[in-house]
Amino acid sequence: MGSLGSDAKLPWSKTPCVQSPQLSRIAGCNIYMKLDNLQPSGSFKSRGIGNLMTRAAATATGDVHFYCSSGGNAGLACATSAVALNKPATIVIPMTTSDLMKNKLLDLGVEVHQTGKNLAAADEYLRTELLSKDPQGVYVPPFDHPHVWDGASTIIPELRDQMDVPMDAIVCSVGGGGLFNGLMQGIESYPWSGCKPDVVCVETDGADSLNASLRAQSHITLPEITSIATSLGCSRVSAETWKWAQYPNTHSLVVSDADAAISCVRFADDARHLVEVSCGAALATVYRGDLRERLGRGMSDDEWAQKNIVLIVCGGSGVTLGILDQYVKEYAHQTAIKV
Repeated sequence: MGSLGSDAKLPWSKTPCVQSPQLSRIAGCNIYMKLDNLQPSGSFKSRGIGNLMTRAAATATGDVHFYCSSGGNAGLACATSAVALNKPATIVIPMTTSDLMKNKLLDLGVEVHQTGKNLAAADEYLRTELLSKDPQGVYVPPFDHPHVWDGASTIIPELRDQMDVPMDAIVCSVGGGGLFNGLMQGIESYPWSGCKPDVVCVETDGADSLNASLRAQSHITLPEITSIATSLGCSRVSAETWKWAQYPNTHSLVVSDADAAISCVRFADDARHLVEVSCGAALATVYRGDLRERLGRGMSDDEWAQKNIVLIVCGGSGVTLGILDQYVKEYAHQTAIKV
């Protein structure tokens, strides 16, 4: 059983975790970078989507053809995973998708359809016009599936192997919640000699569906997404995310678009990595000073300096040097973060 051939490769990789002297100096504690921007797709989504697709191919009774509606990193993760598994894939992108992202998909050799004014319309086209007519079709969701969370959870055993110091906290950007779900699942699956790591969830204002739900004390849906961080643009987090957010070791923060954008610019200088603005949300907690305020309140400088915090550099492919230059022009005057 299964349609995985001998030429199939694992669609994701173990990524480095390195301490950053520059970010550590700024934060006043030890900052480690988990570089999931180095995944084959350019983002952490290779883990979850790659795991889902691998399992689907391994358990299929015949051939499979993968379908994903995404104008961003989920589509790239589906495409790179399909290449690794040597399986066909069709990605449906909305008309709002940039030529940059469309061309990245085409370069991978997958079939690309561009239709619909937004992602919902593109997804409706995929389901009604393509998937429903293909008996070998497998739908690839971007974040809300247990196999996606299982894939994201592989970050935790990697970190446990890579770090020879206690892991006090993990900081991640949150959109629909797939990454956060995986991190929490991974943390809960291991015994910890001390306290479990805290997990800090970061969203941008205008894509802050988790924070808005926590403030309302109810799992709510945002009326619209107004943030430029479209990769975080999920109007309602998954039910699993809402469940995990009730745990006492979780925290929720919101940063501005300007904070996230300029953090990407600073990160390019400090760490020599280009990441998109959705990843910049998590990075902004270092440049704004949020980590000390949220995790180190009441600690002396010496106590705080001993803390070890992991930033999930989730990556994202919607970034170029030109885009970072534009961020400086548009947003440098709107944030306290200095370029």
